[in-house]
Parts: sequence; structure tokens; C-alpha cells
Amino acid sequence: MLRSTKAPTKMNDPDLCFTLSAREDKPTKTGFGEGIAEAAASEERLVVLGADITASVGLDLFLKRFPGRFISLGIAEQNCAAVAAGLALGGKIPVFSTYAAFAAHRAADQIRISICYNHLHAIIGGAHAGISVGPDGATHQALEDVAAMRALPGIVILSPCDATQARLAAICAVSDLQGPVYVRFGREAVPDFTPTDLPFVAGKGQVLRNGTDLTIMATGHLVWEALQAAGILSQQNISARVVNIHTIKPLDEDLVKQCALETGAILAAEEHQRTGGLGSAIAETLARLSPVPMAFTGMPDCFGESGTAAELMEKFGMTAPHIANQAIQLYKRKSAFS
Repeated sequence: MLRSTKAPTKMNDPDLCFTLSAREDKPTKTGFGEGIAEAAASEERLVVLGADITASVGLDLFLKRFPGRFISLGIAEQNCAAVAAGLALGGKIPVFSTYAAFAAHRAADQIRISICYNHLHAIIGGAHAGISVGPDGATHQALEDVAAMRALPGIVILSPCDATQARLAAICAVSDLQGPVYVRFGREAVPDFTPTDLPFVAGKGQVLRNGTDLTIMATGHLVWEALQAAGILSQQNISARVVNIHTIKPLDEDLVKQCALETGAILAAEEHQRTGGLGSAIAETLARLSPVPMAFTGMPDCFGESGTAAELMEKFGMTAPHIANQAIQLYKRKSAFS
């Protein structure tokens, strides 16, 4: 289990844009499964492909409700992607999910040529993403999947911050988007804090906390940590804006530029290699539109290890205190830069 201390609420933190507090700890994989099952109730074309880990990726909820629209293909990730392409060409909306380490890498050729080249509407669930998979170790900790998927033309990459947002992201992927969609989510129970009435609009970041000294742009599980870090920073008179980037591609470039102009520095925070993920996408945008000092929270060019989620998050610097320390150093660089 990751950090579950209560976030400050709007009642005692005027900088928060919404009332944010953890209702419970819940895996994002469960939210993804709930969203797919909910979308299937109104979309009869939706079918799910199983790869022998259906419950592990949250899709057992769909199987229980719609067994006639579930196809078990066994441990064959490349085949899942190829069959999904065929189903999409036949007018269905296929969903397949496996561990992100396998979805993004083992099935990369089929996703690239069969799905993306044909710009087919298929939803790919990248489960167990990030270092917080914990004891499964380096082979199952997907830390390069965003980099691999982001390079593919036409694909949308969604990275929800909690279970509620994972449900909304899954529904959006089925009902509102066209073409290939990669949804990245984790296994561990994490604080579920997204307001249930907060709209999910693909491609639009969410400012969760106002701030003027710097911006922390986070994705996935690190959004919660970023909010906690902003609270730490406020005690040191550093005003940090927190933005939830739930859509890594297409990136909300207008919001990135706005935050750069208004706060003068950006810290990217993600459970991914520092290379090729959210931080790289933000840096590419800033280089074109509004260069400002930047820092990166993520894996430091190494593979993961076995351990509890909390141990690994601490070791690799992805907890709120680490993010706050990086933000302090970034703020000092910004002051020197200006």
C-alpha cells in the first residue's frame, strides 16, 4: 500500500481548487475494470480479450457481467493485439489488458503495425505499471512503457491518478475517443481522491492546486504524492501549483505553456524512467514554446528491484518528501536563473 495520509481539504487549504481528500485506498486496476464494464452496458460492440490474468487487471468485472463478449486467448500478448486489430476491422471495440511490461514491449510489433498503422479503435490496458508493483521485481515493473507507446503515431495515452479517474478514463477511451488508446494503471491500492463529479476530458490537464512559485506536473500515482509535497512546500513559504496530467499524449501544451509563464519552473513527477515519459514530453513542449528551468522525478536510468511498494517508492525518490526536496532545489535554480 502506498501513502494514505489524508490530503488537505479545501476547507483548510485555500490553494486547492477542489475538495480533495482520500475516501479510501483502492487499486487503479479496479477502477479500469469498473469503467470497461460500465461502458459495455451501453456499447454492445465492446468485447474483451483475456490473457489468463483477467482478475489481475480488473477485467473479471466485465467477464461476470458479459461472459458472451469475453474471449480467452491465454498467455499470448502478441496474439491479443493481432486479434484486437481484426475485431476492430470487423466493427467491434476490442479491449485487452496485460501487465504493461508485456503490453508495451512484447506486443509492440502488433500494436505498431496492426493497430496503430491502421488507426484502429482498440483499447490497450497497461496494468501493474510503475515501481509500485513491488515484489514482482524488475521484469514486471513497467518503467519504459510510456516511452515506447508515445513514439507511435496517433495513439492516445491515458494515465489516471486513482481508481475513480481510472474508471472515467476507461469510459472515455471507449465512448469519446477514436483510434488506439493506451491506458496505464497500477496494482497497489492507492488513495482514491478524485471528485466523482470532476469531468474527464482527454488531452486536458487538471489544476488541482494553485501556486505561483513553481509547478509540479504529475501523472498516475504520483499526483497524490505531488499534492502532499505541495503541502510540505507551503510550510516553507514556497507556493507550488499541482497539475494532474492524466493524458500524456496528446499533452495539454497550452496548459504547460501557461504554467511555465505564470510560475517560471516545472517539476515533472512520474513512475517511469526519466527518459521518454511525461517529463520528456513536457521538456519538448517547453523547448518550443516557453523554456524555463525544469526538474524530473522518476526512475534514474535503472531497473527496479523487489520490495514492498512503499520501500521502492522511498528508495527511488518518488515520495512526497523527495518531490518537495527536488522542488526546493528547482526553486533555487529558478531564482538564480531569473
